[in-house]
Amino acid sequence: MGIGFNKVCLISCSLRYNLCVLSHYWAEVEALIARALAEDVGACDWTTVALIPESMESECAILAQAEGVLCGVEVAKSVFLHLDPAMEFLESLEDGAWLEPDRCVMRLRGSTRALLTGERTALNFLQHLSGIATLTHQFVRAVEGTGAQIVDTRKTNPGLRVLEKYAVRVGGGRNHRVGLYDGILIKDNHLIALNGDIREAVRRARANAPHMLAVEVECGTLEQVQQAIEAGADAILLDNMPLETLREAVRLARGRVRYLEASGGVNLQTVRAIAETGVDLISVGALTHSAPILPMHLEFG
Repeated sequence: MGIGFNKVCLISCSLRYNLCVLSHYWAEVEALIARALAEDVGACDWTTVALIPESMESECAILAQAEGVLCGVEVAKSVFLHLDPAMEFLESLEDGAWLEPDRCVMRLRGSTRALLTGERTALNFLQHLSGIATLTHQFVRAVEGTGAQIVDTRKTNPGLRVLEKYAVRVGGGRNHRVGLYDGILIKDNHLIALNGDIREAVRRARANAPHMLAVEVECGTLEQVQQAIEAGADAILLDNMPLETLREAVRLARGRVRYLEASGGVNLQTVRAIAETGVDLISVGALTHSAPILPMHLEFG
C-alpha cells in the first residue's frame, strides 16, 4: 500500500514531511501490521467465520470518544486492506486532525468478515498512536514561546518504534535518536566503565565512530558539564538537574556546544519551568512509554 501525500496538518509539524518519513519505513510497517493480525487471528477468527456468510458486505464507521490529535489513519486503513483488498473508504480524516467525542474518523464499506476481524487491530493502532500524538501536543503547547523543543527518546515499545516516533511528529514534537546507530550519547554507565573519564570517552567516540555523528555527553553535575565542554562534546544532556543548576549549566555551555538537552523529572506540571531555563531540547520518555490511549470505537450501520 502506498501513502497519499496531499495532506494538510492542523498542528505545527508538516504532515507531508512526516508521511514521507513514514513511507520510507512502510515495508516495515506493513510487516508489523501482518504480525499484529496474525497474533490476533491465529488459525482463524472462528466467531466471525461461524456467524457471517463469506459474501456478506457492510458499512461501518470509526468514531472518536474523546478530544485529541488523530494519528494512524493510513495504518488502520492498511489493516482492513490486508483482509479485504477491495475495502472502500467512503470518508476519512487525516492524521493531525483534532478529534472530539463522536467525530467520525473514517467510514468504510466492504467484507463484513474483514471489518469484524480487523476491528480490534485497527483500533489498537489508532488509539495508541493518537494517544502519543495527543500527549506530545500537550507538551508542545506547554512550552510555547520559550524556544525549547520537545523530543522523544528510545523508550518505545519493542517493534513499534517507527510508528511511535511518527506519532510524536504528528503531535508536534521532534525525534531524537531513532536508534543506537544514528547518534552518539555517552551516558552514565558508559562513563562508569571508563572510570568517569569524560575526556577519554569523547576522544574514543571521535576516533572510532563515524565523523558525521554528533557526540553528546550525559552530565549530572556542573563539574561534568565543564568537563564535557572542555572535551569538545557537540551536545550535553543535563540529567535530573534542579532548575537553578539547569540555569547555571545553560550559562556555562551557551555558545560552546550545539545544543543543550534537559531530561528527567519532566511532566506537564514541570516542563514549562524547565523550558524557561534556556535549554534547547527537553526529552520526554513518557511520550511513548506512558501515553494513555485516545479511545475510539467502531459502529456498524
